Amino acid sequence: MYQLQFRDVLSAWNLFLDGLLLTLGLSGIALGGGLLLGIAVAVTRVYGPGWAARTVSVYIEVIRNTPLLVQLFTVYFGLPSLGIRIPGLYAAMICFVIYLGAYLAEIIRAGIEAVPQSQKEAGACLGLSGYQVFRYVVLVPAIKDMFPALASQFVFFMLSTSVVSQIAVSDLFHMGSIVQAMTYRDFEIYLLIGALYLALALLFRAGFATIYLLCFGGDE
Repeated sequence: MYQLQFRDVLSAWNLFLDGLLLTLGLSGIALGGGLLLGIAVAVTRVYGPGWAARTVSVYIEVIRNTPLLVQLFTVYFGLPSLGIRIPGLYAAMICFVIYLGAYLAEIIRAGIEAVPQSQKEAGACLGLSGYQVFRYVVLVPAIKDMFPALASQFVFFMLSTSVVSQIAVSDLFHMGSIVQAMTYRDFEIYLLIGALYLALALLFRAGFATIYLLCFGGDE
């Protein structure tokens, strides 16, 4: 009967910690950059001129309908054929921001368009500028409605960051592979990695729930 043995696996805790920190760093960069890109794309699609709206629509459709791994391989392995070489870590950052931005853009666009036209007209009647109407009348209420969807999308994305192990970026999953080659304790290693990803997901969900309560008071 198979017996679990975590001693050798846990002795490499520093490798798992390094991988965990890199996963958190990549996820944080992707969230910040993807959110900014998503807002810009959503605003362009809703308020931009026709050609710009069509351009960002193509971007959204292409990114959302192709695998993240294919996009990552295209940047890391494909671009060198054109004389453009990007280190693995930076290739991952670029791909993650572009990928997450496309998904967040659709969530943000839906939130913006869900704000009643009457509220926008009321803001204009109060003498607010177009920017002020967008910021205070459209964006702030929309954030409350789309916050749960944004949080869920980010957590789902964070779990997908393990694809960077395919280009030898030392994230949590890649470090687990290194420890596996050292200890040959496959089951224990991937059981531990799964537990760490689960803990990260639960931690992020709890964090986003706390932020929501602090910002919006838990109002439905």
